[in-house]
Amino acid sequence: MGLGPSGKAMAEMVVASPAPGSSETSGLVKGAGGGFGCLPSSDKAQAPVGKGVNRFFCDVHRRARNGEGYRITFSVDGITFKNVDRFAEIPATSGDKVCMDTLPLNHTDDAIELLRRGVEIYCLRRLTLIKERREELKLPKTVKGDIKALMSIDERWFRKLSEDFLIMRRMISAYRSLQRTHQQLENKCKALSEAEKYALKPAIRALENQMNEMAKKIAEEAGRRYHAYNKLVEVLGIDGNLQAVEALAEILVYPEWRSWRRTRNYFGLFPRDRKTHHHKSKTARQALERLAVAVKGYGVKGRDLDEVVKTIWLMLKTQKTGPPA
Repeated sequence: MGLGPSGKAMAEMVVASPAPGSSETSGLVKGAGGGFGCLPSSDKAQAPVGKGVNRFFCDVHRRARNGEGYRITFSVDGITFKNVDRFAEIPATSGDKVCMDTLPLNHTDDAIELLRRGVEIYCLRRLTLIKERREELKLPKTVKGDIKALMSIDERWFRKLSEDFLIMRRMISAYRSLQRTHQQLENKCKALSEAEKYALKPAIRALENQMNEMAKKIAEEAGRRYHAYNKLVEVLGIDGNLQAVEALAEILVYPEWRSWRRTRNYFGLFPRDRKTHHHKSKTARQALERLAVAVKGYGVKGRDLDEVVKTIWLMLKTQKTGPPA
C-alpha cells in the first residue's frame, strides 16, 4: 500500500501505525539485508508504539555546499521536516524511537548519547530498499521523498542498535582501515625494486604493530561485551593469534545469529549459481576466511568455513538456552 492521503489524514495514519513502517501499511520488498551499522540483536523493531511515544524518521545525507560532513533531516508525521547537525539534537526523549537509513561512524558518540537518554535506535538493513519503495510509491528523489519512503518500509527491515554494537563497530572499522592500507603497501612492494622496497618496509612494520595493538583492544572489548567470546577463543584454539581473535569479534558483531539458514547465507555458505550473490557481506566473509585459516590451516574450503560457523552457532545457542554462566 502507498503512503495514503496527504495532510491531516496522512499524519493520523503514520502516528497510528504500530512500528517503523508496519506490515499493515506497506508491502514487503524482496531480498534480505546484511546492512553495515546494524546490531545482531534478538529484538527487532516490533514493539508497539505506546501512548505519547514519538518515532523520528531520519535521512542522513552529505551537505550540499561542500560535501563535507553530514546533515540529518527528520520527521515525525511525514509533513513537517526539520534539520539538525547531530543526532543528539533530535528532540527524542526516553521511550521514543529513532529510525534512520544509515549511521556514519563520526556520529557514533551522538547515537550513544541518545541510547543513554533512553531512546531506541533502529537502522535500515539495506539502503537499496529506500530506492525501491520510492520508485514503487512514485515519490521524488529528494530528502523528503526518502523519508516518506523510509516510513513506508515494513518493520522487519529495521534492526535495533545498541551501545555494545556501536563501540565494537567503530573499533573494527579502524582495524579494517589499517588492514586496507597495509595490503595496499604490500601490493606496491611487489612492483618495486629491492632498494625501493627497503624504503617502504618501516611503514609496513609500523602498520603491523598498529594492527596488533588494535586487535588486542578489540579482543579485550569483545570479551567484556559478549559472554560467549572468551569461551569461543578457547574452543577454537586461537588464543594468542591476534588476527584470529579480531576476526572472531568481527564475525560475532555483524550477523544476527537468529537462524542457521540466514547465518549461512550471510557468509555465502549456500549452493550458488550464476545469478546468486557470493555472500551478503564481503568483509564478514573475509573475516571468516581469516579465522578459518587460523583454525584449519591454509587451503581452507567451503566445508571448513561451514564447520567454523557451525561451531560458533552451536556455542551461541548453548549460551542462550543453557544455564547462566
